[in-house]
Amino acid sequence: MPEDLSPERRLSISGHLARLEESRQVPGSWTLIVDGTPQSHVELDRPDWLGFEYVRRIGHAIDLVRPEGEAITALHLGGGALTLPRYVAATRPGSRQQVVELESDLVDLVREYLPLPRGAQVRVRHGDAREVLAKLPAGLDGAVDLAVVDIFSGARTPAHVTSLEFYELLERRLAPHGIVAANVADGAGLAFARAQAATLSQLFEHVAIAADASMLKGRRFGNVVMYASHAELPFAGLPRRLASDPAPARLVEGEELRRFIAGAPAVTDATAVPSPPPARSVFLKR
Repeated sequence: MPEDLSPERRLSISGHLARLEESRQVPGSWTLIVDGTPQSHVELDRPDWLGFEYVRRIGHAIDLVRPEGEAITALHLGGGALTLPRYVAATRPGSRQQVVELESDLVDLVREYLPLPRGAQVRVRHGDAREVLAKLPAGLDGAVDLAVVDIFSGARTPAHVTSLEFYELLERRLAPHGIVAANVADGAGLAFARAQAATLSQLFEHVAIAADASMLKGRRFGNVVMYASHAELPFAGLPRRLASDPAPARLVEGEELRRFIAGAPAVTDATAVPSPPPARSVFLKR
């Protein structure tokens, strides 16, 4: 598709430009770009295939949270192109899913050009993730098997969805075995990621993170996926999955995770800051 014909929409709340770009080489392969930042990838004919490396790492948690193929209750904070709800619907038919997305214009754009598969049980709730989270039906209390936190305004995560108080609202929605999978973007030094790991560790007994070696050493801007639960994480096979991905990663937990946190304090509403902005060169096509 010629670039000037790519569907796009100016988002009324943030003012960011959202654009859907279809691959010239692979028809039906789409990337959602918001404010110049690639945010989601969708393969319309292959909803069970995940392209972005950090999304694959969240997908592994979806695969392992319950026995293969078993329906789950999933809560997605941040909608994007609805990549992960598609994945859950394809790999765990009958799953009940809730998506919370601030930008209604974005949801309309995605649904118009990248409709969900028939039969997908996905309800989209519009509004700020933290505000909606506090008002979700009581029937979700203690019922969510997997909660995905992937909230961005452009290239940054807003401060109010990074704090202990925010995660306490999410915690009460989780089933006893429920897992939080959070996408954290950070750069050199990883101060933001260390503080997020410290925050989850203060609230949850079991925490682990997944990232590639260069990210763990704080050498570049990228994504760290964090997993947290009150129950032991069912991740015996996860290191092998991460190592065999197209972009290999490592699982960090236990004493190694404590060394990663390195004494960083947990984030509260009083100390929360947005995630750091990436350099624009990070997303330039080469």
